[in-house]
Amino acid sequence: MEHLIIPENYSSALNLHDTQIGIKTVKDFFQSLLVRHLNLLRVSAPLFIDPASGMNDNLNGYERPVSFGILEQNDYRAEVVQSLAKWKRYALEEYGFSLGEGLYTDMNAIRRDETTDNIHSIFVDQWDWEKIIDKKDRNLETLKATVCDVYKALRKTEMYMAIQYDYIEEILPREIFFITTQELADMFPDNTPKEREYFITKAKGAVCIMQIGDKLENGEPHDGRAPDYDDWALNADILVYYPVLDIALELSSMGIRVDKEALLSQLEKAGCPERAELPFQKAILNEELPYTIGGGIGQSRICMFFLRKAHIGEVQCSIWPEEIRKEAEAHGIQLL
Repeated sequence: MEHLIIPENYSSALNLHDTQIGIKTVKDFFQSLLVRHLNLLRVSAPLFIDPASGMNDNLNGYERPVSFGILEQNDYRAEVVQSLAKWKRYALEEYGFSLGEGLYTDMNAIRRDETTDNIHSIFVDQWDWEKIIDKKDRNLETLKATVCDVYKALRKTEMYMAIQYDYIEEILPREIFFITTQELADMFPDNTPKEREYFITKAKGAVCIMQIGDKLENGEPHDGRAPDYDDWALNADILVYYPVLDIALELSSMGIRVDKEALLSQLEKAGCPERAELPFQKAILNEELPYTIGGGIGQSRICMFFLRKAHIGEVQCSIWPEEIRKEAEAHGIQLL
């Protein structure tokens, strides 16, 4: 199976019933820490939005959002969100949040074009969060401090789970290692971006990879990033080494959001300057929205990591190819 890793002699330490308890334990504990560390308030968020608003996440630019017609509105099309990266910034203004305050919400999405494997599903569930910052704090120091806050919550959650479950050992290092995509490319010039991520994460245990989206000196970007929410010079991914699968596992993506200058520059680089005419993008250009930092943290990803599961389908319900389901079952991997 090309997209299925079967760890040697794998056996889940928890049955299906106890896995559900474990999932709730992880989510409740981590969420409470995140709220305290980042000063966040829970809010309601949309499952679908008007595509004309410009607020849906374009991800890498080629994924097709799920859409449907609304009967009572003459079959007007709505789009299921791909993430809430843009909506959150709008909500902070609309809901009357102040400097230093933030929001978080449960984000559920459908990624119909996803190639599924042990860590990717067509169903996405994450905590989406966003916080208002001052313009003068749009810098790497703010980004790094926020990454450390999120990482601290991850470490404390692992410590807590290791107390709750005897089979869980602490593997996260005390500190997270920071590196830019260009520094990573200089370190491993003959490897692909994914190989670089694997090598550095296995060596360091936990890594924050910064400045994703823009082209590197070799003319290729490290990875795709939509041009109209993260500032490509001020964003980051948190990756940890996951020994169960021997992979670099991304747990969170975050960034300081674009201001007027960054938005115009990145739309031009991405070849879609016409997006500047959409309502959300216009609001940024007219400086009607607050300066913010925000991100997403994978709920199923962290449950999988902290419960030491071999497949994301062990901690979330989704649809998998029949051959994957059969192969997983034959090797003791119980997909929900």
